[in-house]
Amino acid sequence: MDYDQTLNLMKTDFPMRGNLPKREPEILRQWEEMKLYEKVQAHQSGKPKFILHDGPPYANGDTHLGHALNKMLKDMIVKSKTMAGYDAPYVPGWDTHGLPIENAIIKAQKLDRHGFSAVAFREACAEYAKKYIALQIGQFKRFGVRGDFDHPYRTLDPSYEAAQIRVFGTMVERGYIYKGLKPVYWCPSCETALAEAEIEYEEKESYSIYVGFVVPDGRGVIPDGAQIVIWTTTPWTIPANYAVALGKDYSYSVVSHDGKIYVIASDRLADVARDVHWEQGSYDVLATHSGRELERLVAKHPLYGRDSLVILGDHVTLDSGSGAVHTAPGHGMDDYLVGLTYDLPIFAPLDHKARFTEEAAPFAGMFYEKANPVIVDALQEAGALLATSRFKHQYPHCWRCKNPVIYRATEQWFASIAAFREQMLEEIDKVIWAVSWGKTRLHNMIADRADWCISRQRSWGVPIPAFYCEDCGEVLMTRETIEHVANVFAKEGSQAWFARDAKDLLPSGTVCACGSSQFRKETDIMDVWFDSGSSHLAVLAARPELRWPADLYVEGSDQYRGWFNSSLSTAVAVMEQAPYRQVLSHGFTLDGEGRKMSKSLGNGIDPLKVIQQLGADILRLWVSSVDYRADVRISDAILKQVAEVYRKIRNTLRFLLGNLYDFEPGHRVDVSELRPLDQYVLDQFTELCARCQEAYEAYEFHTVFHAIQNFCAVQLSSFYLDVTKDVLYVERASDQRRRAVQTVLYEILRGLTQLVAPILTFTADEVWAYIPGVSEPSAQLSNWNFRTEHLLGASTRARLDEAMALRDVVLSALESARQDKTIGQSLEASVTLTLPRETMARFKPHEAELKEWFIVSQLLLQEGAAVHAEITRASGKKCARCWHYREDVGRDDDHKELCARCAPIVREVTA
Repeated sequence: MDYDQTLNLMKTDFPMRGNLPKREPEILRQWEEMKLYEKVQAHQSGKPKFILHDGPPYANGDTHLGHALNKMLKDMIVKSKTMAGYDAPYVPGWDTHGLPIENAIIKAQKLDRHGFSAVAFREACAEYAKKYIALQIGQFKRFGVRGDFDHPYRTLDPSYEAAQIRVFGTMVERGYIYKGLKPVYWCPSCETALAEAEIEYEEKESYSIYVGFVVPDGRGVIPDGAQIVIWTTTPWTIPANYAVALGKDYSYSVVSHDGKIYVIASDRLADVARDVHWEQGSYDVLATHSGRELERLVAKHPLYGRDSLVILGDHVTLDSGSGAVHTAPGHGMDDYLVGLTYDLPIFAPLDHKARFTEEAAPFAGMFYEKANPVIVDALQEAGALLATSRFKHQYPHCWRCKNPVIYRATEQWFASIAAFREQMLEEIDKVIWAVSWGKTRLHNMIADRADWCISRQRSWGVPIPAFYCEDCGEVLMTRETIEHVANVFAKEGSQAWFARDAKDLLPSGTVCACGSSQFRKETDIMDVWFDSGSSHLAVLAARPELRWPADLYVEGSDQYRGWFNSSLSTAVAVMEQAPYRQVLSHGFTLDGEGRKMSKSLGNGIDPLKVIQQLGADILRLWVSSVDYRADVRISDAILKQVAEVYRKIRNTLRFLLGNLYDFEPGHRVDVSELRPLDQYVLDQFTELCARCQEAYEAYEFHTVFHAIQNFCAVQLSSFYLDVTKDVLYVERASDQRRRAVQTVLYEILRGLTQLVAPILTFTADEVWAYIPGVSEPSAQLSNWNFRTEHLLGASTRARLDEAMALRDVVLSALESARQDKTIGQSLEASVTLTLPRETMARFKPHEAELKEWFIVSQLLLQEGAAVHAEITRASGKKCARCWHYREDVGRDDDHKELCARCAPIVREVTA
């Protein structure tokens, strides 16, 4: 009788088919009705805390596969920690401010945000965010995620915004916040400054131009009228040029070509000559000078004729270009920093839409990119252009609108990363990094990070609580004014900033140092990364069931530049400590061929459709099956394979349940009275539990997946359940051997259901309801308490391991006998097993036990040189009840079709 046939004979109401899309919503409703989250928290109250702090997803649409991967991983961690004996509350959160919601409102309502009331516009944004939070809550619950969804945190909540203002205030008090004019990433499409975390690099085609800057007075170092050749890929920044930077220790050649003199880095001369189409031998090197010798010569701007100072900069390289760098301090961070050294103007003649201002006439009104060819033509007309071409390269883009961004000097608010950078690096060393390269990645980002631009020129966000004196223009931002704003926000939310006048947001009687009492409000809002980066204080430190710092942060690998980064920055700045003890990152979802999922390829997979078709537990099982720390693949074919694994696990659980239909916990046989076979499989289960608990502790769910799959398929289905079917179905219901097997099945069923509960969360509770004697209404309300000691001694275990090896030999021989039609099923076989003398001595006393392991009707052990199994057809007749072939079949007058073992049992049952 094969395994699937046996399933049909079991006495259980537990359905063979999962029908998860229908059954899971029913279980979900049961969880809601019993308030499962609250019950779990009450059950775990007083136990050691474990806090996983939820990184807030953005509230602007349906959930996608990345959400499913992230939330299911977090749920598996929280549930495994709970069942391991921790108090592990899970408070989900949402990121609600920012540009995507603004854009969605503008598009949906066809608004001109510049001509629309800020208060009304923000109200529309808030309603939009709340709508999608409600939607995502329902979808996360359908994923099987357990959490405090009745009390999530939202970055738009008044209490959260007040806490964020206080984080900002502490940083102001410590001197970490300043306002300055410096280049920042600027998105012309979104009309706002961006942080480094909001930049993506995509391929873009750009100009490549060489331009000559004439030096009228060479001061005896180089000939008067010589041209220093610069190379740039941004012609549009030429109007903002105020210097030419050289490398101080580089050698520069003074070159004569076609009656003109040029200055080019000696190591770049050959490449430049090729790029500007100079024929070989058409130029002569007249002299060479170091960069130091040329410092503070004065060139002339090729278009405007103003001075362009020759300076020295460490950022100058010889990897490409001419070794002379066009320098526009308003359009690049390196240019800006070197410009400060030489007291150059910070000039950026572009407006918020990246259109040239009147300061850049004759290009005024032109969009910067459209001005590129016009500026190139102007350089050509001025006789300054040596060569032009186009090339493709990686260029920064806005990660929201996906359009190219520029560097543009504007007045912005900054957090001085440099002020606490070393402490951040020290804290990184203290954190446990579950993905080893994550430490290096974040360390390098912090080490190389410029000051954090925290201001944005938008409406939907938390305002920067600064005031400006209407008379003298000085900034007013003190501990008292910030705390007053925080208190207002705690009651009314940040909407008050836009609804109230400045005087209503300041403490009564506030005056400027100049004596004025008239103030205006800052119009910029904070970077949304400052919003979410403040969550550790706004949530962990504020909610009594939580704790600061968190034990664990879990997000996608892109968050090393995002939430992991901003959270560390605010925490070290305010608390002088990292907000997390451990960080775990996961990769991204790819299709079955390893390609990124995209609308253009049409290879995306909607998790909600997968759940509708297969069930959430199938998707959760897939999450557990992959090594999520790298990018993971998913496809219909992969999900089909996972569904097959699920079927086998479910059928194993069903088999266990089906053979416990007449079993109660009071029927359990003491483990000391179990047969070696029963103790052997319990020891294997003990090892499985230890392996799975260790894997859960390390968040290695794929190890749990493979261990449970292997145990169900090999130790149970292919061995123990197969071997013990004879005892389960043939012996009397109350027979000690049958009760012993049921004891094993009961312990394994209960333990296995607990082991899979963090992953197959719906199925575990479905099974749990059928397990005899359980008192908890959910498996999630039980704690792991698995056996840790082995029942068998080393020598007995070694003998049984050897018996397993002998079983493999016999099974191979039985398969060969089936193929050559000697037998059909294994009970038709008689096995003669030849064993070496020492092996024979060990197993002769256990011949009956071996026959049971082999599931054959007859077994003869004989001594020989090597292990060998010979198969013949069993003698005797087949018992109609146990299917064994025996010589005593038919000897009972009342039951001619039964053997001497079965006849008394049937007589007793029918009496």
